[in-house]
Amino acid sequence: MKNKNFKKILLVLFLLIIYIYIVSISNIPNEIIAIEGENISMKLLLGLSVKNESAKTIETTSNLNSSITDKTGKTKLEVNLFDSIKIKDVDVDVLPKTKVIPVGSIAGVKLYTSGVLVVGMSEIEGNDNKKYKPYENTGIKEGDTIVEINDRQINSTDDLIETVNSSAGKDINIKYIHQEQTKECSMLPVKSTDSQYKLGLWVRDSAAGVGTVTFYDSNNKTFGALGHGITDIDTNELINIASGEFVTTRILNIKKGESGNPGKIQGTVENQSNIGKISKNTKFGIYGIIDNLSSLNIDTSKEIEVAYRDEIQTGKATILCSLDNQQPKEYEIEIEKIYKENNYDNKSMKIKVTDQELLSKTGGIIQGMSGSPVIQNNKFIGAVTHVLVNTPTEGYAVFGDIMLKQAREIN
Repeated sequence: MKNKNFKKILLVLFLLIIYIYIVSISNIPNEIIAIEGENISMKLLLGLSVKNESAKTIETTSNLNSSITDKTGKTKLEVNLFDSIKIKDVDVDVLPKTKVIPVGSIAGVKLYTSGVLVVGMSEIEGNDNKKYKPYENTGIKEGDTIVEINDRQINSTDDLIETVNSSAGKDINIKYIHQEQTKECSMLPVKSTDSQYKLGLWVRDSAAGVGTVTFYDSNNKTFGALGHGITDIDTNELINIASGEFVTTRILNIKKGESGNPGKIQGTVENQSNIGKISKNTKFGIYGIIDNLSSLNIDTSKEIEVAYRDEIQTGKATILCSLDNQQPKEYEIEIEKIYKENNYDNKSMKIKVTDQELLSKTGGIIQGMSGSPVIQNNKFIGAVTHVLVNTPTEGYAVFGDIMLKQAREIN
């Protein structure tokens, strides 16, 4: 009996070890974008190793040395088990070490979705006075994006309304995106009491707001901003954009933050000047091309290096932000913690506002300050991303190298 229990325990341990290795290997990225001279962090369990294209073993630990990134260009790494069983390839794109101009100016954001975003559902009262739910059992959920109806591309809410009405109540075929997977379903529109055919879906095709421009890269005229993605207010899903505009904004009011009630910068994006085009909305911020550099009113001579993560230290730093329609100012903060191996979200550093002038104006970190560049030892190290709602003096920042890599993917 004891022997059987022992075998069961060994089997469970064996399966657990296999599971741990499977999870670990799946977490190794298929592609890495690095900066020249940067140390790359890659978690490797015992028995796993990394080789370069010449079949030379680089490391068997979590920190790969900078020999991989000693020159710019593309290379390939091979992950092996016990130096003989190939597990996967990792493509590495090494970017030249560069300088950027920290900006810190407030700007307006206008995003236009790729397709229309489903933000809600409701019953329809038909012209027969009965209640209908055309969307029921179709698979469509809030947060999904409708991209085609009857093979016609849907770019706006007007497109959707027109196409549904032209169906004259016949079944329509809908192509939609659910969690990055394209799916299809059929739906029967209902003629409502106003004689319009409807699906019972509430949809949105655009979003607008204000945020802070983080940096300008003069090498390719790109910018990074916000440090976090723009999500839909109803679904909390990252908005899949087709295009976007970056415009100047005028600050109207600053609502001071307090515990449990984060403050915000209120501004207008109406009748403002164009800054550039937005082409990416990611969990690490929004990115695009600057068309009108003069609208940002920045000093192009103030380029500074993007810091390696190994150069970032806990202690004093500054953030650059604009709170009064004037030139951005530097305010003191404290970097409390650094999460050097975090490439998965935008909480790379925990920060605390210590500047008394900033605290008197805002109470700490408020909405609209996201994207404010963080500077330490005259190097760009990151951008403000989040506030701790119950402690508005504290929040998080994303690493600058992550934002630079996102911007460089545009070209």
